[in-house]
Parts: sequence; structure tokens; C-alpha cells
Amino acid sequence: LKEHLHTREQAGLFDVSHMGQILLRGENAARALESLVPVDILDLPLGTQRYALFTDENGGILDDLMVARLADDELFLVVNAACKEQDLAHLQKHLGEQCEIESLFESRALLALQGPAAAAVLGRLAPEVQAMTFMQFARVNLQGVACYVSRSGYTGEDGYEISVPVAQAEALARALLAQPEVQPIGLGARDSLRLEAGLCLYGHDMSTATTPIEASLAWAISKARRADGLRAGNFPGAGQVFAQQRDGVPSKRVGLLPQERVPVREGAEIVDADGTVIGRVSSGGFGPSLGAPVAMGYVSASHAALDSEVWALVRGKRVAMKVAKTPFVPQRYYRG
Repeated sequence: LKEHLHTREQAGLFDVSHMGQILLRGENAARALESLVPVDILDLPLGTQRYALFTDENGGILDDLMVARLADDELFLVVNAACKEQDLAHLQKHLGEQCEIESLFESRALLALQGPAAAAVLGRLAPEVQAMTFMQFARVNLQGVACYVSRSGYTGEDGYEISVPVAQAEALARALLAQPEVQPIGLGARDSLRLEAGLCLYGHDMSTATTPIEASLAWAISKARRADGLRAGNFPGAGQVFAQQRDGVPSKRVGLLPQERVPVREGAEIVDADGTVIGRVSSGGFGPSLGAPVAMGYVSASHAALDSEVWALVRGKRVAMKVAKTPFVPQRYYRG
């Protein structure tokens, strides 16, 4: 609770070095990667990053990731910890003959500095980061060390993610923690922060069993890659994804606000007024900033409209919930 609220009020430092970092190099790197994701990589501007999804042949989500353009022929990827080995193998299998693929799993750490004071704190080490806007990416010298810095994060707050060589990671972390606004924050608070921000967690709110449409991530399909786009399709499962966009889906991910002060946890069944099971909770817990429980889950399309009444089964008891808009707490990304 204390760590969560501190991040919302000042600045929290997270060690997210368990995430996977990968470099793609070569003149065909962008075109090659675009064949695996429903995202516009070819026109990704230099110094910018974009949210992306690896899909399978059925349109299921293999992982979500961040892709940044370091140079015309160089892309920097951050993938989820639980998926990083399979993601690397996926890239090597499909792109190995088209571009160079370098794993940074052992050589680089990843720190996330999040919260309204993050810009002032990191600006003391490198003033230029204060001019960056949300989803911009740059090579930045921090304490004499070459780092990759993006103005992004997974808390809904303004902040930065910093890729730093492993050997210099502790010294940089201690320099940031020496700033009066900064406290070390654990992954428990990271989970409650991202849940309040309505952000998906892979393996919970999305998986190979869910498509981008079912996961309410249609916004992550770039305009150029949609059915009517300039480079339509040409990613795994495109036919299924486009059919769902056209025809709708039987169930989809929604925000859920329990109407009682009872935390509703992942896995709880969701029922309608008649007691018929219509879905399940994919993430749930207490939202410290709201002072109330929050959840996300999958419900049948007939109950996915805002303010629809549904119930979660918690230890045999029905807990009333309303379908709600996400994020539950307003996002405060710095867009300039």
C-alpha cells in the first residue's frame, strides 16, 4: 500500500531486469519483424517505441512487447520475462535468415523510474530526458554509462524505463535511490499499479487462448496493418483477427468494479442474474489509489456494455460488480 501510493505521489524505482531485451539488426529487420506482429514497424520513427503483439496462426497472443527504433537498421525489443526464451526462439526461427538477432538477457539490466517526480529526478543526471515525451526512446549517458531510455512504463504514471549494462546497474540504482523523492518499489505494487491503469498482464489477461479483439486490444493493430490498410494482414492469424473485427466476438475483456469491499481475485467465475456462468476474472485485487477493489475479466458480449451488472463467485458468495471503463485511475503520461 505504502509503495503503491508513493509511486503515485512521488517516484518509485522498480528492478524489472527479469524482462527480456533483444536487438534486431539489418536493413530488413523492420520488414521482417512486421511479419510477426499486427503493428506498423516499417514507418516507426527513429527514437520512438511502440506497443506490439506476437500472434500465432489462430490469432492468439504469444506475448506483448515494446519495439523501439534505435537506427534505420536497428530495433530494440523488450519482452515479458516468462516468455523471453520462447520469444527469442520464435524470432530466430522466423527471422534468423533475414536479420541479426542478439539476446541481451545476460548483459543488460532494466530499471523503471515511475511517478510524477520521475522527470525531475532523472533530469538531474541527464537534463535532456525532461524534453522526451511519452513513448520516445533515446541513447542517454547516465553517470558516464551508455543507456537506452524510454519515456514509458507500466504503472499509468509518467516515468522512464532505463536499459543499463549489468555491471553498472547497481551504481545507477543507488544514485537514483539517493534522490529524496525516490523509494524502492516491489513487484506487488507494480501489479496493483498496472491493474488500476487497466493494463494487461501476459498469462493472466491475455494468452494464446485470446485474440487482440477478445482482449480489447484492437487499438494495438496499426492503421496500416488493418483489413483496409496499406499493408493489410501478413501477420500470423490475420484472417481470424479481421473476421472477429468484422463479426464481433462471443466474449471480451472488460473492467470490473466490485460493488462491495470484497477483493475479487483472478479465476473467480462471473455469472449473470440467473446464475449462469458468463466469464471469469483475469486480474483482481485492491486498488489503493481508489480505496476499493478493482478487477478485469472476460464476459460474454451480451454483458460487456458499460454499467452492465454481473456477479463474481467468491467463496460461494455472489459479489455484485459493474462493467466499468478503464483505466480506473487516470493515466498521466507526459505527451508534451
